[in-house]
Amino acid sequence: MKLAVVGGGSTYTPELIDGFARLRDTLPISELVLVDPAADRLELVGGLARRIFAKQGHDGRIVTTGSLDEGVEGADAVLLQLRVGGQAAREQDETWPLECGCVGQETTGAGGLAKALRTVPVVLDIAERVRRTNPDAWIIDFTNPVGIVTRALLQAGHKAVGLCNVAIGFQRKFARLLDVAPSDVHLDHVGLNHLTWETAVRLGGPEGENVLPRLLAEHGDAVADDLRLPRAVVDRLGVVPSYYLRYFYAHDEVVRELGSKPSRAAEVAAMEKELLAMYGDPALDEKPALLGKRGGAFYSEAAVDLAAGLLGGGGSPYQVVNTYNNGTLPFLPDDAVVEVQAAVGAQGASPLPVAPVDPLYAGLIAHVTAYEDLALEAALRGGRDRVFKALLAHPLVGQYALADGLTDRLIAHNREHLEWA
Repeated sequence: MKLAVVGGGSTYTPELIDGFARLRDTLPISELVLVDPAADRLELVGGLARRIFAKQGHDGRIVTTGSLDEGVEGADAVLLQLRVGGQAAREQDETWPLECGCVGQETTGAGGLAKALRTVPVVLDIAERVRRTNPDAWIIDFTNPVGIVTRALLQAGHKAVGLCNVAIGFQRKFARLLDVAPSDVHLDHVGLNHLTWETAVRLGGPEGENVLPRLLAEHGDAVADDLRLPRAVVDRLGVVPSYYLRYFYAHDEVVRELGSKPSRAAEVAAMEKELLAMYGDPALDEKPALLGKRGGAFYSEAAVDLAAGLLGGGGSPYQVVNTYNNGTLPFLPDDAVVEVQAAVGAQGASPLPVAPVDPLYAGLIAHVTAYEDLALEAALRGGRDRVFKALLAHPLVGQYALADGLTDRLIAHNREHLEWA
């Protein structure tokens, strides 16, 4: 089995490598290709990757290359984890929206739109080259904003499934609190990428007992602390919102916080510099503890599960993925991309039935879906007016003066990445 990782020079990659090594019985990889144009980073990451495989007794071959066409040729699956513009672009996404009093974040709000505009054309070009080289390969998208990027891939006819680590993070957290195995925890996870709620926590599978009320009663403080929301809010909701919902539920508070401290991008850039220095140490043969602060917890386990399921191997029978709605949420178009539990197999991901969604959440899901429609249109066709309309439609913007100011700043900060600008 051959896998290719586009963006293989990322500092995330050793997390992925560690999972591939530990879970080799679930996903028996014979060749892993790390593809990245940044040769210096790729050399450091590739060296550590080979040492991790060697230490854990994995006999798979790890290849590094700057050539996308060579890297994906013959691959059974291609995992996308790229960041167009690097941390410098992320720094901008997290700062200029604050000038308008809006949240600055790399996947949510105006910053998330900027990332989508930079990313969608690049990902579609990569996917088309994968299709020309190897039309049967699955594309697993971990590149943010996952929902919009996955929809772009699916609309273009690619064999694609989107992946996020939010659900698996909750699963592992809840399993610890409940003192059960992670595999015993099944989440009723519903919404869009980075806009989801856990409406039930079931033991044993989709039909298992819902222990969410007990979880909140016994461990509500721990859950609320992780979400950085008041315990009273979580209790009133009776569900567990993704931590990204804080940008909606406490927008003004978050804006004040973000304006009073260095950006997350600046923190990550410093962390990456330190990590790359560590990766260059020939004695290092495991992922360093610092990588746990970089983000992407349990990303490797989720990626292994999904790839194994799509390629007809092991993996969990039910997984939270991003895929076409196809009637799962009846208040959304069939071609919207939702993030829900699905049965994953060689034919792709088939969403499981979802209980009726409370209007409190359904309204916001529908609102953000409308924004994503317009965001994808702007990413595919360009133009200031399309950018403005997407921002005006976003629930965190919604005022024409704000949308105008944000549009000007978005274009000014991203001109080099926008062919039409």
